Amino acid sequence: MSTATIQPDAYCVFGNPIAHSKSPAIHAAFAGQTGEAIVYERRLAPLDGFALAARGFAAEGGKGANVTVPFKLDACALATELTPRAKAAGAVNTLRFDGEEILGDNTDGAGLVADILRNAGVAIRGKRVLLLGAGGAARGVVLPLLQEQPQELFVANRTVATAAKLLEQFQQAGAGDIALRAGGFEQPEGVFDIVINATSASLAGDLPPVPATVFGSHTLALDMMYGAAPTVFMEFAAQQGAQVRDGLGMLVEQAAEAFFVWRGVRPATQDLLALLRGAL
Repeated sequence: MSTATIQPDAYCVFGNPIAHSKSPAIHAAFAGQTGEAIVYERRLAPLDGFALAARGFAAEGGKGANVTVPFKLDACALATELTPRAKAAGAVNTLRFDGEEILGDNTDGAGLVADILRNAGVAIRGKRVLLLGAGGAARGVVLPLLQEQPQELFVANRTVATAAKLLEQFQQAGAGDIALRAGGFEQPEGVFDIVINATSASLAGDLPPVPATVFGSHTLALDMMYGAAPTVFMEFAAQQGAQVRDGLGMLVEQAAEAFFVWRGVRPATQDLLALLRGAL
């Protein structure tokens, strides 16, 4: 009596460049932990050929894909259905293929929130939150942050109009008792409980020009970037007495959320996060 071999479902991550991606290692660990039969690879898509590459992968039998820079807007356009958080973000980092249907989701904000709540052990409800930047990275996290019911969300950006426009859609949707504010980097006043750097300043070794007074001894300062050494933002915040955190936890948690979108199983993350931290 022969036993049929179960063919693993195929997933991938699209990007350009893509060789640096940690996603294959992360999802291989999740598969091993949960017993889900999947294979996962990196795929380099041409800058002008994302839709063709994604449709080609689906035609090969691919079940889903992660999407990284610079294709999150292309993935949003490709999707036939968007989750509420993907609509709010205006960008997609997770695709699920189901016949002709392509579900587009954005797990970045859920990953950030999970990292703050579970890994950092910091509550968001009733707190003052300062979000630095109003670009794609910031757009993806506003709705999940608001769903945690902070007291205030202040979006600070170099161009104030961009920050104001970002918050406008949430004001129209009704943010309840949450105070939504937009302003320049130098405008936030008083100490914030959570300060999130969603700008790309850390990539260039720069610092958003925020007042040192936004940080206090109880502040969690989180930079979405990560590396072997603390970012300039993290060093500045630590000098003011803040607890600092980089974006590695967010990376692992958004991957776990994508895995849940695909498989309906939520993997544990803490051991893997410690392993990746040690390998930086």
